[in-house]
Formats: sequence, structure tokens, C-alpha cells
Amino acid sequence: MRTRLTLIASTSACAIVLAACSGGENGGSDDGANEGGGESTITVAYQRTDAFFQLDDLLQKCKDEFESANEGVTVELEPIAAQETEYFTALALMHGSPDTAPDVIYEDTFMVRSNAAAGYLAPMDDYLAEWEDWDQFSEAAKQAGLGDDGMTYGISMGTDTRGIYFNKELFAEAGLPEDWQPETWEDILEAARAVQDANPDVIPLNVYSSIAQGEATSMQGFEMLLYGTDDELYDFDSQQWTTGSQGFLDALTFIETAQAEELLPGLEDALDTNLPNRVSGELLPQGQLAIAVDGSWVPGGWMGDGANSWPEWEEVMGMAQMPTSQGQEPGATSMSGGWLLSLGSQASDPEAAFGFITTCLNQENSLKFATENSQIAVRDDVASDPTYLDYNPSFEFFSSLVPVTNFRPATPDYSQISNLIQVAAESVLTGQATPEQAQETYDQGVIGIVGEENTSGGS
Repeated sequence: MRTRLTLIASTSACAIVLAACSGGENGGSDDGANEGGGESTITVAYQRTDAFFQLDDLLQKCKDEFESANEGVTVELEPIAAQETEYFTALALMHGSPDTAPDVIYEDTFMVRSNAAAGYLAPMDDYLAEWEDWDQFSEAAKQAGLGDDGMTYGISMGTDTRGIYFNKELFAEAGLPEDWQPETWEDILEAARAVQDANPDVIPLNVYSSIAQGEATSMQGFEMLLYGTDDELYDFDSQQWTTGSQGFLDALTFIETAQAEELLPGLEDALDTNLPNRVSGELLPQGQLAIAVDGSWVPGGWMGDGANSWPEWEEVMGMAQMPTSQGQEPGATSMSGGWLLSLGSQASDPEAAFGFITTCLNQENSLKFATENSQIAVRDDVASDPTYLDYNPSFEFFSSLVPVTNFRPATPDYSQISNLIQVAAESVLTGQATPEQAQETYDQGVIGIVGEENTSGGS
């Protein structure tokens, strides 16, 4: 099954590359307009799925606005219908040729440093110095787009946090409270066991744990566990990657326990590339999944008139903080990431491409994306806007997790190490390795990537 999915995704990525268009030949004015009167084309590569359509809606709006304001400029949208891993593969293929390299890229924050170092992205500092709206962005948002050289390679569209969703109706059947808040990992397992006993046909718990889910396994899954221990992936003070930590082992052991007790989705589901879409669009709304560790953006797909519209979600779904492993301080944890719009290094009309980015990220359009995609706003004038504050009842809860949230190491090595995390988690999930064996394989992989001198033992 996984082989078939990979082949389909790879074929799709190749087709996208063949269809992509290169930018035009004419330069733009300071505001992105094409004052020379010639033709100019801006290509925009971004992700679109059945569950994630809000960006496509935004870019269609921005395309109309930008083309209307800039005669002679055409914006060609190149949506990539794929989950994260296949999306990154498609982008890498597109970057491989000047004929297909996009001018504007929807970029995950953890990929910025490696893609900038690889020469795929262009620094934007000169343009940003002339953009008045840049002062509206929080300092943390500005840091998210930095490369190793300290220059800016992306502008944040918003950030996020992660927590636990639970179905209050299924909890009631299992005798669990509707204001449930686990204090330890064991509390999560106990709740999942209660659901299993009360309703054997329901999946008690989902924690992404396979290679197929890519970064969702790393962030929504494993790192939500690891950062609830006394260990982290990376020591920012010593600038060393942590190996041999008890926390890493404990996180893998949690996965092993949940899988052994059949609390997680069966392997056919757990190894499905499309599981994140199914969780938000099918399993939770249809009452087939009781507890899900997932991101703050999920309710965005339930609101409005989209394919996954679920008006009852406010009454059915509860939200809880992810506890630390033993309830130790600070008592809860979360992970934050986010996505950016970046400027391609091979853009033939970079000023026009930057102008399109600023159109997408002005106050009006940033407000649209932040509300409709359940983002934690990074523009001050959006975060304080009454429309934003009143739009989504989950905003208050997920914003409250910011004080306990953590960020992935923003290093060029992270993407490779994230792959090792996914391999470790899946090897335990499928029973191919014990937690101890998976940790040893991970440790050796990290040493192979960064060198032993850049690693340190954990607690």
C-alpha cells in the first residue's frame, strides 16, 4: 500500500514540474508593477488538499487583486495536491531547473535554512526595508524567516500550536468528564483505555507515528511527547544535538505501549499518507476517533461551507493541553511552527514577485488567512482586530499554549534529523524495533549527519 502511494505521489510531483511555468523577462517597479508595459509572469507554488483549501482561496483572491493593479503581469498559480512529504519532493524537483523553479514558494519554516543554503531562495531584506507593513510583524515572526547568514528568506503567514482534541460524546459513553484535562501521559492512556472498553469500534487515540505522515509525525507526534520530558532534540546553548536521552526513549515507549494495547489506529490507517486529512475530515467529525494530538489549524476546515464543514464541532469537540510526561513543571507542552511565503532565487522579476507576496500578506489578506485557516496571527494589527478575536472559539485556547510552546531547531540539519525521528517512530509502531534499538539507530544516524563532536548525551 505504501509503495503504491509513493509512486502516485512521485508521478504527481513530476507532472507538476512539467506543467510549471517560468517567470517573465521584464523587471518590475518598486511596488511590483510592470511599468515597462511588457509581459511578466509570476509563478506561485503552494500546497492544496481537500482539507487544506484556505491558502488556495487566498491566492486566487490575491491573483485577481495583483493582476488588476499591475497591467501586463500574470500570476500563474501552481497548486501541488499532496501531503507535506510529497509536497517537499515536488518543490525540490521544481527547484532543479530554471524552467520550472517557482518565483513565489509556500515554505515551511523548518525548511527555510536548508533551502536558503541550497540556493533555492533569495534574500528579501532590501525589499523589506521599503515595506512599511514589516513593522507590524512580531519579532518571533521575523526570526522564523531567517537563514544561517542572518538574512530574511521568508515572511510568516502565521504560526500555530498543538494540543489534544477529544470527542465529548464518546467520552460521556466511557464515563469520562467533558472538561477532561490529563495531567500525565498515563492519564491519556487511561482515557484511551476507557474509550476502548466502552466502544471497541472507535479508534481510542491518534498520535502520528509513521514515515508516511512526514513532519506531522515529527511535530504533532513524537516531539509533542519528547518536549514533555526533561530532554529536547537540541541544546541551543551548546549548539549540540542530544543523543542517548531518557526522554527520547520514554517517547518511543509511549508509542510502543499505545500500539501494543491497540489504542492507536491499525497499521493500514497509521501508514496511510492521507491520515492527517482523514483525521480532520472524516475520523473526528464522524465520531470514529476519540482522542487526537493535532494542530490549532484543524477547526479551520470545519468552519464555513467547505467540503469538511462540521457545524456541530463546537459542541462535540473538547480541547486539552498536552501534559508533561509525569506532570512535572510547567505541566503542559506544545510545539509551534508555521509557514512562510518566500522569493525564489531564480525569479526573473523578483520585484514583481515580492509585490505579490506583500499583496497576500497585507492586513486584509492576512486577516482572511488567519481566520479561515485558524492561524495564530503574527501581524499586530490582525491579532488585535475584533474580527479575528471573535471568529473562531478555539483561538483563545490555542493562543493560551504559547507560554509553554517549543520550536524545532532551525538548522539546516533539522530536515534530515526529522526523517530519522520518523524512521524511529515507525520502527517501534510496526514492531520492527524496540524503543532501545530505535533510539540507538537514531543516535547513530544523528552522529552520521552532524558528527559526534556536535552531539551530547541527554538526561
